[in-house]
Amino acid sequence: MSQTHALSDDQVSLELKKMTAFIKQEAMEKAREIEIKADEEFAIEKSKLVRQETSSIDSTYEKKFKTAQMSQQITRSTVANKTRLKVLSARQELLDGIFEAAQKKLGDATKDNGKYEEILKNLALEGFYALNEKKVQVRVRKADVGAAEKGLELACKEYKEKTNKEIEASVDEENPLPEGIAGGLSIVGGGGKIDINNTFEERLSLLQDTALPSVRTTLFGKNENRKFYD
Repeated sequence: MSQTHALSDDQVSLELKKMTAFIKQEAMEKAREIEIKADEEFAIEKSKLVRQETSSIDSTYEKKFKTAQMSQQITRSTVANKTRLKVLSARQELLDGIFEAAQKKLGDATKDNGKYEEILKNLALEGFYALNEKKVQVRVRKADVGAAEKGLELACKEYKEKTNKEIEASVDEENPLPEGIAGGLSIVGGGGKIDINNTFEERLSLLQDTALPSVRTTLFGKNENRKFYD
């Protein structure tokens, strides 16, 4: 016959305390696990958010940097272009001034009769060679008729010596050149259809076109941006 032993109150209390302690320990360990997992998830989420914000900041900074860089380039280019235009304008003003000064001095060549006759001779000779005709007319200002006749006489003589050809040149006094010009002459040939303008103004204009590159180089130096030359 088995015997049943009843637990005393102290024993029951002790057992309850043990069970309570066990449950509490289990709960604390579970809470610790939850806390560790939460901390890990928080760290992961925090790292993710930091990376996202860092990437966003980097992207914003890169956009702002590119915008600022482009703005700086535009400003630099604008300033460079304005400076270049000012330099070109100043250079052109200088060149225009040089040729304007030359224009004002064109008439000085007519003051010395002997030198002017030589100039008219050479201008006439140039026309003789270009026309290659036996008879031509020369037009000058009324004030230059005497000097032109002497110059033509010398020009015809030299032309014959150089080409072994006869040429007759006369001053067309019925159609003089305007008195307002500085000097020079025009040679008419081809039955009046060809007119070679060798006035001082025309020669200066031609010189301005042909000699301008050389004048620029002399004044301002070689243009490093220019790749091709005539």
